[in-house]
Amino acid sequence: MEVAAPRSPLLLPPRTKVPVLPLLLLLVASLARHASSSDGSRYDYRAYTECKPHPEPALYNGGILRWAKKVKNFRTLDEGNYSPSFVLYNMSAATVYSFSCWVRIEGPATAHVKAKILSLDNAASQCLGTAMVRNDCWSFLKGGFSLGSASPTSVLYFQTASPNASTVSIRSASLQPFSPEQWSQHREDRIQLIRKRFVNIHVSDSNGSRVIGAKVSVHQMSRDFPLGSAISKTILGNRPYQEWFSKRFNAAVFENELKWYATEPVPGKEDYSLADQLLNFVQSSDAVARGHNIFWEDPKYTPGWVKNLTGEQLRAAVAGRIESLLSRYKGDFVHWDVSNEMLHFGFYEDRLGRNATAEFFRTARRADPLATLFLNDFNVVEVCDDLSSSADEYVARLRELADAGVTFEGIGLEGHFGKPNVPYVRAVLDKLGTLRLPVWLTEVDISSSLDQKTQAAYLEEVLREGFAHPSVDGMMLWTAMDANGSCYQMCLTDRNMSNLPAGDVVDKLLGEWQTREVLGATNDRGSFNFSAFLGEYKLYVAYLNSSAEGTFSLARSDDTKHISIRLLP
Repeated sequence: MEVAAPRSPLLLPPRTKVPVLPLLLLLVASLARHASSSDGSRYDYRAYTECKPHPEPALYNGGILRWAKKVKNFRTLDEGNYSPSFVLYNMSAATVYSFSCWVRIEGPATAHVKAKILSLDNAASQCLGTAMVRNDCWSFLKGGFSLGSASPTSVLYFQTASPNASTVSIRSASLQPFSPEQWSQHREDRIQLIRKRFVNIHVSDSNGSRVIGAKVSVHQMSRDFPLGSAISKTILGNRPYQEWFSKRFNAAVFENELKWYATEPVPGKEDYSLADQLLNFVQSSDAVARGHNIFWEDPKYTPGWVKNLTGEQLRAAVAGRIESLLSRYKGDFVHWDVSNEMLHFGFYEDRLGRNATAEFFRTARRADPLATLFLNDFNVVEVCDDLSSSADEYVARLRELADAGVTFEGIGLEGHFGKPNVPYVRAVLDKLGTLRLPVWLTEVDISSSLDQKTQAAYLEEVLREGFAHPSVDGMMLWTAMDANGSCYQMCLTDRNMSNLPAGDVVDKLLGEWQTREVLGATNDRGSFNFSAFLGEYKLYVAYLNSSAEGTFSLARSDDTKHISIRLLP
């Protein structure tokens, strides 16, 4: 459908109930029967980041948009609407909606296009997805939403901020509803596929004959999936804090102690003492450490003396920073956030040129070949309205750096949430997952503007969504506690290390996401079968006076893990 912008737009006030011409609200009679129910479809993780000459078929065969009335020339008072739209009845507050379509524009070479949902009874609208769209091919837009309250009549429409875009063309649009139970079950099914593995233990005697009734005991020694938290200098010497952390987490990141303003506040006078102590603690806890960060593009967090450098002085300083930091900690940090928040800020590229970041990555790779190098930014999964950090903007920046010779290995998504739009989070992860790079949620927290119980509820949704997504390789909480017992936005405990609601959520999920112990006996085929989370395990088998023990690893695979045990007299 291609719709040209009219000369006399119909204006809809954004904050008042809007009368709409009955003709525009006509739906086929079956819409009301279909709008709040799902046909039982499984969630479709397909996504695309390449612009295509022809759109792909609609996901879910269009979902409930098969019955929606298409409306031309829809307008609100927001600027930049050039919108074909769909009118929807009886949208439920309890339903999770997954949306996708293919988009092309007429006019400028590129423009951002947002998909939005507007409830006509209260004029509340929300962004549900965005895409960087071109005029010479079709771009894939994927997102989703849940409504805060039921909406008798809603309009799903498209908006572009480009004043020169005269037409937005939409193809293969789809809106698929899922009940909360279906959405949760999809997550659990995915966890079984990607975070667990089936194991078959075969027990035989010294003659090779199967042993029936042998007792089998399996204990998990470590988890494969990294789940950790930020820490700061306040954990040093604080035994209760250290014990609380070590009992739960297998990964850590330093809140500020590795940042340039902390390690070299004065030119030439480096101080890594706090970072050294934090690293010693992390390593003694058998956890892995992320290096955060080498450069922060926000001028506000750039060392004051660096701001005064220009040209070759600045170039020499940044080269010295990389060499000093990575030579000191070579092999100690599994990741480095090389460029932090470069989608929003550009301190170094503004002064050293567009290729500066590519050079940072090349230098860091030479200095520490074993570390995985990341970009890291905010508002990629948190919100739909920040066009600086949309999934397509992230992908475009990665491809630009790849064209400059950078080999990318990791995508960092900070995850500072208010109220998370969970289906939008999944859609963004779907798009970024097409790059086949490890994705980490690197700084997860929930806004302090919300009460602690609400923080905990939203945190659980985010962590469950991340853990269940096949593209996510690890998650870090931004919950370092300072000397006053406060945190950036959200704490897991009080200053006495008693759990707050968010801490209870972490403990609950950690309990769910590990296989502490499996006990059983071999069947009539001499086998014992079970499913367990990925990680390292200790195995003990006993029958009469014979026993055997050992260890095994469960790595990600679609195949069943077969372990053969022979009991000797």
